[in-house]
Amino acid sequence: MIAPADLEHCRAVIRTGSLSFHAASKLLPSAVRDPALALYAFCRLADDEVDEGGHKGRAVLDLQDRLDKAYAGTPRNAPEDRAFCAIIEAFDMPRALPEALLEGLAWDAVERRYDTLSGVRDYSARVASAVGAMMCVLMRVRDPDALARACDLGVAMQLTNIARDVGEDARMGRIYLPLDWLEEAGLDPKAFVDNPRASPEVKRMVRKLLAEARRLYIRSESGISALPASARTGIFAARYIYAGIGGAIAKNGHDSVTRRARTTKAQKLGLIGKASLRAAATSVLPRSPVIFAQPLPEVRFLVEAAAQNSASVASKTQTRAAALLDVLAELKAQETSRGIAAE
Repeated sequence: MIAPADLEHCRAVIRTGSLSFHAASKLLPSAVRDPALALYAFCRLADDEVDEGGHKGRAVLDLQDRLDKAYAGTPRNAPEDRAFCAIIEAFDMPRALPEALLEGLAWDAVERRYDTLSGVRDYSARVASAVGAMMCVLMRVRDPDALARACDLGVAMQLTNIARDVGEDARMGRIYLPLDWLEEAGLDPKAFVDNPRASPEVKRMVRKLLAEARRLYIRSESGISALPASARTGIFAARYIYAGIGGAIAKNGHDSVTRRARTTKAQKLGLIGKASLRAAATSVLPRSPVIFAQPLPEVRFLVEAAAQNSASVASKTQTRAAALLDVLAELKAQETSRGIAAE
């Protein structure tokens, strides 16, 4: 399905760029692991171009062109693009899923901030849950309940990332903490970005983010039993390794401004062992009723797209497309104004 040379390139990208996923991916069956590595390599490349490039808007618009070409069956001559095109064809990947990721990256490019925790979950749905839904597609899982729990896991992981990177983001002029939390704490966003401090108020916000992430990690577990048995250890490992980052943040006193939380190789190995035991238990324990919990409102569109619920998807496609086009138009306007200013 994926050319061997392209797959090896994708492996190398993940080996050096995403240690947590690389560790967890080793536990997936090859039929899932190989396309998953290719998928993550494509998503990682897109994220890095927007996150680290000097022209974020241009990078997002470039990604839109790459998606267009991949879905037309004429990918760019790059390993990640060719591999992603093969995935689209082999798994009938709904376009709404990578486009949700594109929208989240566009929000990053326009430096959007979020008024409430729901807004942060909106963002997390796009940049993380969309990838979780795509992973389900790679496992041939289209059950809406399982997809909803996969999206829970994606939001939990992204909230953990946000909690870990509060200081790093602030030093780059970015804020992902809900603005109403800052307001309640009497903190001015501009002042915080200019001089980020691990104040008691900020530590409380980090703690609250991790509490929400923990709730969703626990809720996500019920969906893993609906995945193929051979994939459960790998997904449990991803769940525990990312949650372990939250534990490291807590050990740092919830200071993610002056310190960056990390898990050691030994800790990862211990968490992988825990994942193996937990996955084995799913074969004998009854299914948890938590799997039937309603999806978060912020991820419902992803669940419907991945489940290919044609009636629901059709009614919302135009609205979703319009929202994406709006933010892309904003980016084009920014790039045009920059071009004029440079002349």
